[in-house]
Amino acid sequence: MNNKGYIGVIVALLLVCAYLGFNLSKKQDVIEVQAEEVADLGVERRELELELQKMMFSYDTLQTENTVLMAEMAAQKSQIEDLLKKVKDKDWSVSKLKKETNTLREIMKGYVVTIDSLNQLNQALMAENSEMRDRVATVEGEKENLLNRQQNMEGIIATGQILQAVGISAQAINLRNSGKQVETSRASKTEMIKACFTVIENKIAKPGTKNIYLRIIGPDGKVLPSSEANASREFDGEGTQPYSVARSIDYNNKMMDVCVFYTVSNEINDGDYKVFVYEDSHKIGSYDLILK
Repeated sequence: MNNKGYIGVIVALLLVCAYLGFNLSKKQDVIEVQAEEVADLGVERRELELELQKMMFSYDTLQTENTVLMAEMAAQKSQIEDLLKKVKDKDWSVSKLKKETNTLREIMKGYVVTIDSLNQLNQALMAENSEMRDRVATVEGEKENLLNRQQNMEGIIATGQILQAVGISAQAINLRNSGKQVETSRASKTEMIKACFTVIENKIAKPGTKNIYLRIIGPDGKVLPSSEANASREFDGEGTQPYSVARSIDYNNKMMDVCVFYTVSNEINDGDYKVFVYEDSHKIGSYDLILK
C-alpha cells in the first residue's frame, strides 16, 4: 500500500473516531440530563413523602368529638398511608402522586376549617352555657333569699300572732260554805288554784277560739294532775307534757282579762309551786306560788 492509501485509511479512521466521539458526547449529555431528571424525581418523591407525613401528623393533632368527622378523617389517614406506600414503592408517576397529594391536602384543609368552626361554636356555646348557669345561679340565689325572707317574715308573723300575757298572778283559794272564794296561803286549806292575767291587744293574731293551758308543778317536781283523762299535749321546746287544766277563750284582738281555775282533787303539800301559762303550745308567762 502506498502512502496515499495509508493516508486515506488514517483519514477514514479519524472520521470514524470523530463520529463515535460525537455520538458518545451526545449520549453522555443525554445521560446527564436523564440523571438530573431522575435526581429531581427522587427529590420530588422525598418532598411528597415529607408532605404526606406532615399531613398525617396534622390529622393526629386535629381534635373533635364529632363521630362523623372522626370516621371521615380516619379514612383520609388511611388514604395518606396508601399514598405514602406508593411513593416509597415508586409504582406511580410523580405527577399522579402530586395530583393525589394535592387532593388530600385540600380535603385536610376543609377538615381544619370545619373543626375550627366547630371549636369556635363550642366555645361560644360553652360561654353561653356558663353565662346561663351564672344567671340560673343568681336567680336561684335570689329565689333562696326571697324564700328565706319569706320564711323569716312568716316566722315573725307567727311569733307576732302569739298572745302576750301581762300581770300574771296565782292564788290558792279556799271555798266557804257560802261559795265565797277566800285566798289562803296554807296548803292544807287549798281547794283551788286560781291564775289570772291580762291578754294584751294583738291586731295580727287570728281572732276566735284560743286554748289556754296551766301546768302547775309542785314541790316534788310533778305536775298537779288534771281531771281529764290523758291530759297532755306538745309544748314548744318541751315535747309532750302533761297539763293541769285547760280553758278556751274567745279572743277578738282586744285586751281581755282571763282567769283559769284548777280544782285540787287531793291534798297538796306545802312548798313552792310553779304555775306556767300557755296559749296553745306557746308559753306566755309564769308565776311562783308559795304555800305553807
